[in-house]
Amino acid sequence: MAKENLKQYLQDHLLIGDGAMATWLYRLGVPIGVCYEELTLSNPELIGSVHRSYYDAGARFIQTNTYGAHRDSLARHGLGHKVTRINRKAAQLARESVGEDAYIAGGIGSINGGRVRDTNIQPYAEQFEEQTEALLLGGVDAILLETFLDLDELLLALNVIRPMTDLPIIAQLATIEVGRTRDGFTLSQAFAEMKKAGADIVGLNCRLGPAEALRSIEQTIIPDDTPFSVFPNAGRLAISDGEYSYASVPQYFGDSALRFRTQGARLIGGCCGTTPEHIRMMAQVLAEREPLPRVNPVREAEEAFVPIEIGSPSVRPPSIVDTVKERHTIIVELDPPRDLDTERFLAGTAALQDAGADAVTLADNSLATTRMSNLALGAMMKSKLGAEPLLHIACRDRNLIGQQSHLMGMHALGIHQALVITGDPARFGDLPGASSVFDVSSFDLIRMIKQLNEGFTFSGKPLKQRANFVVGAAFNPHVRQFDAALRRLEKKIEAGADYIMTQPVYDVEMIERIHEGAKHLDVPIFIGIMPLTGSRNAEFLHNEVPGIRLSDEARERMRKFESGPEARAEGVAIARELTDAAMAYFNGIYLITPFFYYEMTAELTRYIRQKSSVVL
Repeated sequence: MAKENLKQYLQDHLLIGDGAMATWLYRLGVPIGVCYEELTLSNPELIGSVHRSYYDAGARFIQTNTYGAHRDSLARHGLGHKVTRINRKAAQLARESVGEDAYIAGGIGSINGGRVRDTNIQPYAEQFEEQTEALLLGGVDAILLETFLDLDELLLALNVIRPMTDLPIIAQLATIEVGRTRDGFTLSQAFAEMKKAGADIVGLNCRLGPAEALRSIEQTIIPDDTPFSVFPNAGRLAISDGEYSYASVPQYFGDSALRFRTQGARLIGGCCGTTPEHIRMMAQVLAEREPLPRVNPVREAEEAFVPIEIGSPSVRPPSIVDTVKERHTIIVELDPPRDLDTERFLAGTAALQDAGADAVTLADNSLATTRMSNLALGAMMKSKLGAEPLLHIACRDRNLIGQQSHLMGMHALGIHQALVITGDPARFGDLPGASSVFDVSSFDLIRMIKQLNEGFTFSGKPLKQRANFVVGAAFNPHVRQFDAALRRLEKKIEAGADYIMTQPVYDVEMIERIHEGAKHLDVPIFIGIMPLTGSRNAEFLHNEVPGIRLSDEARERMRKFESGPEARAEGVAIARELTDAAMAYFNGIYLITPFFYYEMTAELTRYIRQKSSVVL
C-alpha cells in the first residue's frame, strides 16, 4: 500500500524526524574537514547505518546526506563534477536503508548560510535546480530546504524548485537571534512569503536549541492550514580539550518535544548535536499522541511583508569626500608606534595638522608588523589635538565579530573615516606564527560597513542608530594587467567605496595613466606619494615591496645619496614634482610618511597648500 502524501499525513498525525548527520559522524570518529556528503559514495555502509539508527530510534522522516551537496560546497573538495552522482545515490541509499513506511526527504542546504551574506544570489538558482533534479531522480518523497539564514535565498530556492515537482516542499529557516532572519524579517513575515512561494510546510532548524526555538515559535504567526516543523540543535556548542559537544541530554529533548506539540508542531526532529537517543526519547514521549491545533499569538494585526524599520541616521561632520569636491585635499599617513610611547606620534600629528593636513591616516599593523592600535591613537588624536583620523581596517587580523566590534567602537568615538585593505599575510610579519583571519575580502567588508550605515549589523539585526562611515578602498596601479586592476577597482566602488587611495606613484606617466583610466569613475581618487629617504630606500621599495615601482629617473637621482639630510631633501624634491603632476589631474593627494620623518610630509603639505592658494 502506497504511503499517504506527506502533507496530507501531517494533517492528522505527528511525525518524528531524524537527527544530525555531520555531528553524529564526528562522534563516530569521522574527522572535521572530510566531505561528509562524499561518504555516500566511498562509505555507503556508514551512511546507511546512520539512517538505520535513526529509523530504529523511531524516526519516520529521514533526510538524505546531501545538506552540502551543491556545486559550491563540493567544489571546495574537488568534487564539483559529482553533484548528480552524490545526490542521486544519497536518495537511493536512504531509501534502501530504512523501512517502507519512512518518508525520504531530499535535503538541500543554504549556499549562503556558511559564509558572509552575499546579496548577489541569482547565480545560486542553477545550483538549486541541479541538486533538485538529482534528488528527484533518486526517488525522494519530498524536498527539504534547510538552514537558510536569509529569506531572500530561501525564496529563490522555492521559486526554482516549485515548478519542478508536485512533491511536498519543507522550507526551514535558521535564525541567529530569536524570531528574526539574518536579512531582517520577522518569522511571521518570512513564513507568509514562504507559503506564497510554494512551501507546503514551514519551519525552523539549526542554530537555536529547544528553548530558543520554542520562544521563536510562541511569538510567530504560522500561516493558516500550513503544517510547521522544528528541528532544534542539542543546545549550544561547547569545545573542551579540542573536542566538540552539545549540552542537551535526550530527556530534555523529550520534554521539549511535548512543548513543541503543544504549539501545534507536526514534524519534530533534531539538528546539530542530536543523536539516535535524542530521537528515541522524542518518539517515546510522542507515541500514540495526536497533533494539537496551532493557536497563533494574539496580535493587533498581522505584520505586513516590509523591511523592518531602522534607527535614524547620526550626524557626521564633513569628510575628505566633501572637501575634495571643492579644493585640493591632503591625507597624510603616519604609522602608529611599535612601542608604548605615544608622545612622538602626537607631536608628528600636531606638526602635520599645523601644516594643513585634512586628515591623518593610520595603518592597521602594516606589513603584518605589530603596532599600537590605530583606534586608540585615533581617539587620542581627536580628543587631544582635534585632528581628523582616518583608520585603515585590514581584513587580516579580526574575524567578523572583531571587525563589527571595532567599527562600533569607531562610531562611538566619532571616527567615521576608514580605508579598507586586505592586509599583508601574517606569516611575513614579526609574529609569523600568527593566524591570518581573512573572514572576508575587502569587497565584502566594504559592503558590510555600508550595511551598518543602512542600520543593520553584519548579521542583519537592526540598529537603533545608523552608522555614518565614509569608506575608502586601495588601488595598486603597478600591475601587469592595468585594465584588470581598473575593473577590480570598479567592483570596489560597486560594493560601496566612497573614495580611492593609491599605492605610492613615482613617475608622471603613471599619474597620467591613472587619470585616463579612471576618469569615468564618480568617486575621488587620492594619488599616493611617498618621499624617498635615500638610495637604499629607493632600491628596497622598487625591488622588494609588493605593489611599488619606481621610475628609472627617480632611482637614478637617488643613487647620488645613500641616506641623510641631503638624500631626504632630494626625496622631497622628487615628491614635489610628482605632486605638481598629480594636482593637475586630481584634487586628492595622499602623502605617506617614510620612517616617521614627518617633517618631510609636513613640508610637502605646506607646499601643496601654497601652490593651490587655499586659505586655511
